[in-house]
Amino acid sequence: MSDGCCSHDEPAGSEHKETEEEAVGFWQVGEVRAAATSGFLLLAGWISSLAGAPEWVTFPLEIASLLIAAWTFVPSTLRRLVKGKIGVGTLMTIAAVGAVALGQFEEAAMLAFLYAISEALEEYSLAKTRRGLRALLDLVPAEATVLRGGLEITIDPARLVLGDRMVVRPGERLATDGRILTGRTSLDTSALTGESVPVEAGPGSEVFAGSINGTGPLEVKVTSTAENNSLARIVHIVEAEQSRKGPGQRLADTIASKLVPGILIAAALITVFGFIVGEPLLWFERALVVLVAASPCALAISVPVTVVASVGAASRIGVLIKGGGALETLGKIRTIALDKTGTLTRNKPTVIDVAANGTATKDHVLALAAGLEARSEHPLARAILAATTDRAPVTDVDAVPGAGLTGRFEGTTVRLGRPGWIEAGPLAGQVERMQHAGATAVLIEEAGEVIGAVAVRDELRPEAKDVIARLTAAGYTTAMLTGDNLITATALGKDAGITQVHADLRPEDKAEIISTLKGRAPTAMVGDGVNDAPALATADTGIAMGAMGTDVAIETADIALMGEDLNHLPQVLEHARRTRGIMLQNVGLSLLLIAVLIPLSLFGVLGLAAVVFIHELAEVLVIANGVRAGRISRKAALKAAQPSPALEPAS
Repeated sequence: MSDGCCSHDEPAGSEHKETEEEAVGFWQVGEVRAAATSGFLLLAGWISSLAGAPEWVTFPLEIASLLIAAWTFVPSTLRRLVKGKIGVGTLMTIAAVGAVALGQFEEAAMLAFLYAISEALEEYSLAKTRRGLRALLDLVPAEATVLRGGLEITIDPARLVLGDRMVVRPGERLATDGRILTGRTSLDTSALTGESVPVEAGPGSEVFAGSINGTGPLEVKVTSTAENNSLARIVHIVEAEQSRKGPGQRLADTIASKLVPGILIAAALITVFGFIVGEPLLWFERALVVLVAASPCALAISVPVTVVASVGAASRIGVLIKGGGALETLGKIRTIALDKTGTLTRNKPTVIDVAANGTATKDHVLALAAGLEARSEHPLARAILAATTDRAPVTDVDAVPGAGLTGRFEGTTVRLGRPGWIEAGPLAGQVERMQHAGATAVLIEEAGEVIGAVAVRDELRPEAKDVIARLTAAGYTTAMLTGDNLITATALGKDAGITQVHADLRPEDKAEIISTLKGRAPTAMVGDGVNDAPALATADTGIAMGAMGTDVAIETADIALMGEDLNHLPQVLEHARRTRGIMLQNVGLSLLLIAVLIPLSLFGVLGLAAVVFIHELAEVLVIANGVRAGRISRKAALKAAQPSPALEPAS
């Protein structure tokens, strides 16, 4: 395990992953049992020695303790040496062999025992975080009910195939992803998205594995197999990305990789010096102590343990973080750029006002607009169609990209589009009023004359204003990016508390704005992961919101907020800053430890037993500190209406 953590070429614990992945309890980890047994034997030998027992009693106890503890790191060390790789386990093995050669069996056993403790705690912490992540898969029920041949049968979820019709009763979990065919319900998706408010769902709604059916029976068409559903995909991505290294981990790895050969050379030189001055045994012993004192294992594991714990914790509240690199970068962010539609707003626009001109009535204006929009999938079209059941029989409808629609109604040309493409004329005042109210105005023209305007507004998310206030109070600069017109965007930005508004933007324009913001401070872009892909890719950190079940969002963003609750944004920023702080603490402590222990051991101030104890105690502290990054407050993430005093100012 030791070389696994310090070899710099594979994730910590990889050699034991298969055997320990099912370990949940502390005593189920093999390294823990070995360390405890070694410690018991060492204690028994020490007590026997104090009681005056003969050497034939104490010696076997010390040797047994040494061999059992050595099992936790010597085999992996030898395997790596065969491959030409050296690591911290190499240093510890040499030190233990040297102590035995000097006849210091008790010290050798103590060194191996204390090192085994740190190995055991490291393996336990990694196994625990791996199991915490993979526990998501346990949300899938053991059985699924499907309709086959007109009969309900119960099968293993692994046997589900695309197109199967699942029957999901109230209180049951969904075995895989699907689309509701019949039935209406409220779904509890808190385990997936971190949001406690149930989601209403009916025919046509997409549903995801692990969700709990609340109120009504459902028939669901299976759209994903068990091994490729949302939960399995999240677990796979996080496990694959946990080993992606950020600057802090690369720095620690670089230092550790250079330090190990340097320590071996220094120890050899100290031994040679001993022969020169005529005290070879004394300086050989000091060389062994220096080997232990300068061991950089605490440094090498300081960042990986923190990253694994932090990424796993975030995934359990509905935040998918793409490894240590994304985590570290997020901790440095100072500017947050947010897309308007679907991020700050609900992405469910509604008609809030209709203005008519001349002899036209509001009903006629709305009916003509609905006739033109009848076949459009644009969000504004859906809002207009939802506002009236009357649709004028418009024919020959054509879209004018970036402008609007044209068609024919009762032999005359009709148009619907944005102000500028259609002159507002007498409705200019009405259009400006609509835009100042935060609405998008579209004009309707019939036979060359403007007859009306429709105001459509996408309301802010209820938590948006509070989230922006929390970010501002924490020292972040916020900006809104949108393709909407400046007046409407400014009005919505003001409602949300954002003063820096960039409007009338195309996707490439958003990416250019992000580049400018990056030049001033580290910048994150929050968007939907599809339309905002260029901006997400350009930002220091791309954050996709509402990404549950969306492959594009999960793949393009560095971080994905699986749910629709914007409160997760300040929560994950706080989590990343705290994690980055823990990383820096661990690296600093590890380097300070090496800097202090080397001279003390070189000049004989500290002996082998003392150095081993101090060094391994510090390693335990580093691991324990790293595991703290796995603590994240689910309750804090779900606060929807209160500013969070826990959000520390950015610095």
